[in-house]
Amino acid sequence: MLTVARKMSTIAPARIVSQKSYQVAGKLKITEHFFDVPKDYAKPQGGTIRVFARSVKKHDTSIVPETSKDKEQLPWMCYLQGGPGQECRGPQHYPWTQTVLDRGYQLLYLDQRGTGLSTPVTASTLQMRGYNDVQAKYLKLYRADSIVKDCEAIRMALTADYPDGKKKWSIMGQSFGGFCSITYLSFHPEGLREAFLFGGLQPLLKSPDEVYRKLYQKVAQRNEAYYVKYPEDVDRVKAIMNFLKRFGDGKIKLPSEGTLTRRRFRQLGIMFGFHGGLDAIHDIILRASCDIEAFGHLTRGSLSAVDNATGFDDHLIYSILHEPIYCEGNAPNWSAHRLMEEYPAFDLDKTDGPIYFTGEMIYPSMFEDYAELRKVQDVAELVASDADWNPLFDEQQLAKNEVPVYAASYVEDMYVDFDLSMDTARKIKGCKVFTTNVMFHDAIRSKMDEVVKQAFALRDDVLD
Repeated sequence: MLTVARKMSTIAPARIVSQKSYQVAGKLKITEHFFDVPKDYAKPQGGTIRVFARSVKKHDTSIVPETSKDKEQLPWMCYLQGGPGQECRGPQHYPWTQTVLDRGYQLLYLDQRGTGLSTPVTASTLQMRGYNDVQAKYLKLYRADSIVKDCEAIRMALTADYPDGKKKWSIMGQSFGGFCSITYLSFHPEGLREAFLFGGLQPLLKSPDEVYRKLYQKVAQRNEAYYVKYPEDVDRVKAIMNFLKRFGDGKIKLPSEGTLTRRRFRQLGIMFGFHGGLDAIHDIILRASCDIEAFGHLTRGSLSAVDNATGFDDHLIYSILHEPIYCEGNAPNWSAHRLMEEYPAFDLDKTDGPIYFTGEMIYPSMFEDYAELRKVQDVAELVASDADWNPLFDEQQLAKNEVPVYAASYVEDMYVDFDLSMDTARKIKGCKVFTTNVMFHDAIRSKMDEVVKQAFALRDDVLD
């Protein structure tokens, strides 16, 4: 009954607060939009939050500009960023912007609620909400279910004067943006023309435990690949870890005021899943190793490199809600932390073999090691112990889906398990999937030409 009630809930159009346009190089016209939407859609009279987005279309340089409605009312493509808790950059900074515009769309880059300029959630803004229990309850409004409702409210506002046949829009979801897309397909398919998902076929699970069991195995494989490519780093990493332990394991301060512990240092492994990630980590290891050998301490350059590569302080939603994005009726209870003991290869104190880096996992210790996260440690504990989470997908609706879905899924994805992704694809009626074992999770950025070409080929071609 809960799912049905959620599907039938009424969403009013967002209130457009302002729209300001300007031009940028590349013949692009960008408009900055601010909208007011309900803070809590279950209590629409209980206050609003402000949501920001940038739209982009081709700038018309015709001698005699065309002013027809068809020119102004181009079909919308809404881009949903990865995360959770990641904001969008300006449209000109995305390699696929021009490709999508050339196909006849106008694009909307949405700062999902709590990110960028959309009523951002930081330690200071969160603490303005009240006591810890109030803050924890407030954070529950920042998952995919609320983000999708924001999208629907904004879509209705932007297409208010469109003819009925043009009011639906397309969505393009990267990683967590794909998770949001599946929530969209589950509860508000009436707003969608089509959906493109890149590394975002969400595991249809109601607890994160199975997710992390799969991902620990994939992270171990990426560690093995790293040490095969850079065998000399086996000893370098051990030397750095011994140095951190000997120095007090947490006594070294980072530029961000966080502390450099061994457990924080191994979180560099989050980069293993990106194109070029092995090389990026090697560069940090090499620099830190040279510092210790030459000076007996880590220089500012090494400390900054570690600090910048582990930027959880700037993404509070990511740090607190990363496990709850998989939850329905279950508490996450620090899933990645609990399950690590099943994988002794990740033991920091093991004496045999190389030291393994961790991946896209969140640990309670991070709320001690990171300066900004320390301020919300008690709130994070409350969220981790909370089992009252609403549904984020509806398998019955997905099984009878009528919205065209085109997805890219990567065999070597370190963040969204390939096997679980394919299970999801099979449960979405009509979902077409491009799969590859030569691209990683960030292929939409690093291999844009190929992966976008394949996604649109799924839409434009006929399967034989």
